[in-house]
Amino acid sequence: MSAPRVGVLALQGDVREHVAALTSAGAEVSQVRRPTELDAVDALVIPGGESTTIGKLLVTFDLLEPLQKRVRDGMPTFGSCAGMILLADRVLDGTADQIGIGGLDVTVRRNAFGRQVDSFEESLSVTGVEDGGPFHAVFIRAPWVEEIGAGVTALATIRDGVAAGKVVAVRQGQLLATSFHPELTGDARIHRLFVDIARGLI
Repeated sequence: MSAPRVGVLALQGDVREHVAALTSAGAEVSQVRRPTELDAVDALVIPGGESTTIGKLLVTFDLLEPLQKRVRDGMPTFGSCAGMILLADRVLDGTADQIGIGGLDVTVRRNAFGRQVDSFEESLSVTGVEDGGPFHAVFIRAPWVEEIGAGVTALATIRDGVAAGKVVAVRQGQLLATSFHPELTGDARIHRLFVDIARGLI
């Protein structure tokens, strides 16, 4: 089976790191900043960054409506951290002018784990990436999932501490989202999971 063409939304965030992880996961990768570049990909990664800033840049670059339509039409899409917020249908603690893509039937709480100084790392058991042991997850001003809809599967939860039980990775059909930054770890298993989704294998 030919490698899927996976775009990385290149408006803000860890673009280079996602490109490297996707390449190692077997995808053909391109950066997306324009509607024509979005049209050319089979799937898309929305990196972390600042969700309100990315939302405004989507409008500036005339990408918001085309991206909303591609997601509605079933394009495989993976959002990490801010990308999870942008994909969520409902956002708590968002700004008054919060812009979203939608499509993922979840309620997320923005900056749920606190500010930049509250960033942390934790080993997680992630459904779908069991081979190789726990996944080392990096959380930076991360959201968490407060509620999931009937068609959404929780893939990972926090085990200990005040956030114990909070959902930090979800899948709904062709949509995948994580509160954490898998692109920062050198572990491409979650990107391989997404590439398999884009190939239609799982």
